[in-house]
Amino acid sequence: MVQKDASVAELTKSFEDSTAVLLTEYRGLTVAQLKQLRNDIRQDANYAVVKNTLTKIAANNAGITSLDEDLKGPSAVAFVHGDFVATAKALRDFAKANPLLVIKGGIFEGNALTADEVNKYASLESREVLLAKAAGMMKATMGKAAATIDALREKLETADAA
Repeated sequence: MVQKDASVAELTKSFEDSTAVLLTEYRGLTVAQLKQLRNDIRQDANYAVVKNTLTKIAANNAGITSLDEDLKGPSAVAFVHGDFVATAKALRDFAKANPLLVIKGGIFEGNALTADEVNKYASLESREVLLAKAAGMMKATMGKAAATIDALREKLETADAA
């Protein structure tokens, strides 16, 4: 009983400290495959095989009830502490290569996510690419503004000369 209480406390802390949580089913995956998955997401998340009952209690303790329906069968949770999109991509890519991994859903910014919504996040471009595109758009907009102001200056100079 003491060990279960400690497990629940640890899981509750993981839920509270995570920016997002992704729930998966791992039935049929080997230990080596799970190790590979853990290594793939290590930079942004911790991946743990969990007991459903203890996880449900811990999630409820952390104020999360939307995972209750999905906590069936062999479950594992990715507790995201870094880039959520990168973790979702890694899970999606791993699931493509290993169809036995099933993404059940998750929690992001306090909102419940379905498996389809997790896959939509996974299809987003990386943060760096999005920032580069935004910077490029700003640069282009500033260039257009500068050209417009320069054309106005030339027009005014021409009018003053005449």
